[in-house]
Amino acid sequence: MSIPNAGQECPDFALPESDGSIVTKASLKGRAFVLYFYPKDDTSGCTTEAIEFTALIRQFEALGVSVFGVSPDSVQKHCRFRDKHDLKVHLLADEDKNLLQAFGVWAEKSMYGRKYWGVERTTALIDADGRVVRVWQKVKAGGHAAEVLEAAQSFKSPQA
Repeated sequence: MSIPNAGQECPDFALPESDGSIVTKASLKGRAFVLYFYPKDDTSGCTTEAIEFTALIRQFEALGVSVFGVSPDSVQKHCRFRDKHDLKVHLLADEDKNLLQAFGVWAEKSMYGRKYWGVERTTALIDADGRVVRVWQKVKAGGHAAEVLEAAQSFKSPQA
């Protein structure tokens, strides 16, 4: 699958969250949200990104925007990651890689000449109708959360 463009429908999903609940696209209807896809819990870039989103979570919430980190890690790994870093973002476990594939972010990568499959760090801002507003590809973790917040503010301001 390829990464959805602005204006396209967000793919359907039903994923377990680190608090034990199941989050679905349908359960988020009427609420804007961020899906940030990241490779692995408790690695340097992924930790930086999660901590930066956590630092801004109240500002996202004030806009009515929920923030979800999505990786192929298990709920148990997400819980350890959340607790270790006191994360306030929602972490969704996509162990079957269904949403990762639907978003086109489960991709062949290469490091030191070795090819492997993994998550390309990508973020999507979704509106209250379930449509993609903006997508950031090949994200650099540091400073990214602030950029997403800025986009969410400008996206939300016409409705305020």
